[in-house]
Amino acid sequence: MLVLVDYGMGNIRSVSKALEKVGFSPIITRDPDVVLRADALVVPGVGAFKDAVGNLKNLGLFSAILRHIEKVKPYLGICLGLQLLFEKSYEFGEEKGFGILEGEVILLPPQVKVPHIGWNQIWKTRESLLFEGIKDGDYFYFVHSYHVVPKRREVIATLTDYGVEFVSSVEYQKIFGLQFHPEKSQKLGLKLLENFKRIVYG
Repeated sequence: MLVLVDYGMGNIRSVSKALEKVGFSPIITRDPDVVLRADALVVPGVGAFKDAVGNLKNLGLFSAILRHIEKVKPYLGICLGLQLLFEKSYEFGEEKGFGILEGEVILLPPQVKVPHIGWNQIWKTRESLLFEGIKDGDYFYFVHSYHVVPKRREVIATLTDYGVEFVSSVEYQKIFGLQFHPEKSQKLGLKLLENFKRIVYG
């Protein structure tokens, strides 16, 4: 059972449609009990980190998602779903995340235009089943102003250059986090979701 977590932050419908295109039958839910029964979770999101944490806690989803991850079940976080994996963010004041990965979420530097919107390239730092069939320099679609800064370099899966180099995806055990939006990234985005399906179902 693949569960798509709806906590009121953005583009659930487009993510669901993309998952359906690659053969998933996602269950969209705000029910913590359904999250706890999931074989795999997808947590998308667009907007502010502090609002996301507040919504998740109000719905009882924060602890349910954390328990899912701690059981080493597959997790795919998109945009905010990536950022929430880290210890804290400074977006509109300091706020704690899941703390699964060491590091923080900070604003892109002042020398670049924010938000970072549009197509940009990813560069792999390691071999990854999630990026199988995807080449260095391939383009994905981004919409964000903040980026993650992991303390441990080994969790970084891809980097992206936007006048400054930033982490565009992470991988740790069965946890995958993407700063870009696969559901907006056309064929390559679907290829990545197909790879996630193989990771989930073997």
